[in-house]
Amino acid sequence: MRLIFIGPPGVGKGTQSQNLVEYLNIPHVATGDMLRDAKKRGSELGKLASLHMDHGQLVPDPIVVQIVGERLDRSDCQRGCLLDGFPRTIGQAKALDDYLHQQNKDLDLVLTLDVNQEELFRRLLDRSVKEGRVDDTPETIRKRMRIYQERTSPLLDYYQEKGILQNVDGMGTPAEVFARIKAIVDGVSKDLRSD
Repeated sequence: MRLIFIGPPGVGKGTQSQNLVEYLNIPHVATGDMLRDAKKRGSELGKLASLHMDHGQLVPDPIVVQIVGERLDRSDCQRGCLLDGFPRTIGQAKALDDYLHQQNKDLDLVLTLDVNQEELFRRLLDRSVKEGRVDDTPETIRKRMRIYQERTSPLLDYYQEKGILQNVDGMGTPAEVFARIKAIVDGVSKDLRSD
């Protein structure tokens, strides 16, 4: 199963991603990890990416898409993977669709965790205190939440139109949230087997 996990900061995506990759026995493919790996390996794409990363800039879509494509070509991703942090834009989403189409593969599911803004804000403030994140002030948290909302809404609409987006109630204990995710994944998996 090839799936994407989308969620704002503080929603519990890290915990649930880990649960999901263990449950499905697929690799967790995180954009940040891929970019750092490409940079460390000194590949041509890694060198291009590091020119941007070293100056605190976003890596341009064509470079990110190529790095993701290289990662998806590895043998451990042939049975599927969980993409995390990619795509971030409609352009990246369309490029991923094109890449998968060329490989005769499809994206099976896009999950998004829903948690109300007040709860997200509370979680992020709690996390900043527990982890000593001095840069997580109420102002920066609000700004990050606003940017996430602005950039992600079009992506959610895009996958909603494709019929593969599933919203998951992110409120409750991690076990309760994962039970909801597991029920969705099992349903999609069953549908894929019957096709």
